[in-house]
Amino acid sequence: MKKKQEKSGLTTYQKNARKQYLIDDFTTQDPWRIFRIMAEFVEGFEDLANLPPAVSIFGSARARPEDDDYQKAETIARLLVQEGYCLITGGGPGIMEAANKGAKEAGGESVGINIELPMEQKPNPYTTKLVSCRYFFVRKVMFVKYAQAFIIMPGGFGTLDEFSEAITLIQTNKILPFPVILFDSTFWGGLIDWMKNVLLKQNKITKEDFALFHVADDVHEVVRIISSSRPGPASMPSSRF
Repeated sequence: MKKKQEKSGLTTYQKNARKQYLIDDFTTQDPWRIFRIMAEFVEGFEDLANLPPAVSIFGSARARPEDDDYQKAETIARLLVQEGYCLITGGGPGIMEAANKGAKEAGGESVGINIELPMEQKPNPYTTKLVSCRYFFVRKVMFVKYAQAFIIMPGGFGTLDEFSEAITLIQTNKILPFPVILFDSTFWGGLIDWMKNVLLKQNKITKEDFALFHVADDVHEVVRIISSSRPGPASMPSSRF
């Protein structure tokens, strides 16, 4: 039996199927949605405008308190607070919770930029400032705009996304350079080997592109890299874009 074809050229089934994706909402109410997006940017900018120098930490939401990654993220956050930084995370569980916990317990500013999802991500209890975003692209801007460094702990697709976006923005001169640190050479070694053996050999990247990021295994080395690259006024987040 053929599905009923509507004037739009789509069957009723196809139209309903498209509604399951949030991004498809843009096709129906674009003009009004622009105001929601603008408001989300304005609220985020206002909430985060007066942050001290900040570092964004990314990693798996599935890490548990007994995991080594979780404990090292917590330690890194604590050490960075002692150096005068505040911490920014996605505000959720796992590595995000660990970093917020380390920062808060060390007496520092602990920021969570949470995302509204169909299966709700609950904010962790260790943030001192929480910003809620509906759109991923707004959230991404906040991570980059207010950070003086990115720490990429072991994680999945979301973590890879933040890593690749940061080095792409730096590579294309869309933002001023800042430290992007892959933590745990054993975990990230396969990715780096693929970059060297596939991307580089096929001339998809250059040798110079490997200078876009650091690799570290020691928590104190992470802090040293970030502290030694502390920017001057011209490189502060407010002037990055």
